[in-house]
Amino acid sequence: MVTGTFARQVGFVIGALGVILLAWRLSDVLVLAFGATVLATALLAGSTRLERLFGLPPRTAVVVTLLLVTLALAFGGWLVGDRFAEQMERLRERLPAAIEAATTWLRQQTFGQSVLQWWRNGMKGDAVSWAPVVNAAGLTFGALGSAALMVVLAIYLALDPELYRRGVLRLVPQALRPRMAAAFEASSEGLQRWLLGQGISMLFVGCATAIGLAVLGMPMALSIGVIAGLMDFVPYFGPIASGLLAVLFAFTEGPEKALYVGLLAIAIQQFEGNVLMPVVQRRAVELPPVLGLLSVVVFGLLFGVAGVVFATPLMVVTMILVQKLYVQEVLHDPMPATVEPTGDATPPHMPVAERRDT
Repeated sequence: MVTGTFARQVGFVIGALGVILLAWRLSDVLVLAFGATVLATALLAGSTRLERLFGLPPRTAVVVTLLLVTLALAFGGWLVGDRFAEQMERLRERLPAAIEAATTWLRQQTFGQSVLQWWRNGMKGDAVSWAPVVNAAGLTFGALGSAALMVVLAIYLALDPELYRRGVLRLVPQALRPRMAAAFEASSEGLQRWLLGQGISMLFVGCATAIGLAVLGMPMALSIGVIAGLMDFVPYFGPIASGLLAVLFAFTEGPEKALYVGLLAIAIQQFEGNVLMPVVQRRAVELPPVLGLLSVVVFGLLFGVAGVVFATPLMVVTMILVQKLYVQEVLHDPMPATVEPTGDATPPHMPVAERRDT
C-alpha cells in the first residue's frame, strides 16, 4: 500500500515536471490558449445567467452575451471614444516632456540623483534612458494581433465548451476521467469567481483614478483612468505601474501636482487592498499574497510579458488542480483548496466529517 502511494506520488512529480517542460517549449501557444480560456470563461459566466433568467439555449445565450458586450463597447465608444482617442494621442505626444520634467526634478534632489544613478546602472549606459517606458507602449500595440486571435478562439470555446472538454478528457485514462472532470469543473468555477472579483476591482480603480485626477485638475484624466483600470488586471505590479505613470505625467503640471497625484494613487491602492478586496473575496477567490507575487515571477520567467499579465489566473487554476488531483487524490487530504471562497464561517482546517456534523 505504501509502495503504491509512493509510486503515485513519484509519478505525479515526474508528470508535473514533464508538463512544465512542455509548457516552456510551447509557451506562446499555451499562453494564447489560456488567455482565450479566460475570455471564454467570462463569456460563459454571463451567458449562464441569461440561460437562468430567460431560459435561452446555451449557444443562443452566448450569442446574446456577445451582442450585449459589443453594444456596450459601441455605446462607450460613441459616448467617449473621440475624447479618449484624443487624450491617448496627447499622452503619447507629452510622454517625452513628462520624462524630461521628472528627470529635471530628480536632478535637483539629493535622493533623486541616487535614483538616476541607479537607473543608469540598470540601463548600463552613461545617459538616462527611458526607452523601456516608450517601448512598452509599442509592445502593447504590437500585441493587438494576438489579442484579436485570442478573442476569436474564446468565442469558439464559449460556443461549444463541452466539445473541447471531452477532447481533453479523452487524453486521460478512463479511470482518472471522473477526477479530472471534477478538477476542470472546480477550476472553471474558481476562475469565474476570480474574474468577478478582479472585474469589480478594475472598475473601481479606473473610475476612482479618473474622477480623482479630474478633481485635481489633471488633464487627460479619462485616458489615465482607463489605463489604471486595465493595468489593475495584474495585481500588485499593475497598480504600482499605473500610479507611477500618473505621477510621471503630473510632473508636467509641477512637482506639487505630482505629489497630490501620488497621494491619490496610494489612497486608491490602500482602499482597494484593505477595504474593497476583503469584501469582494467573500464571494470570489482569495489567493495568498505570497503566491500572488511568486506567480508573477514564475510565469513571467516561463512565458514572458504574457505570463505576467495572466500570472494570477494561471496560479488560481494551478492551485485548484494541484489541490484536486494531488492533495486530495494522492495525499488523501480532505483540506479544502487555498483558493476557495472565504465566506464559509467553518474553519478550513476542520475535517469533512466534523463539518457535516456541525
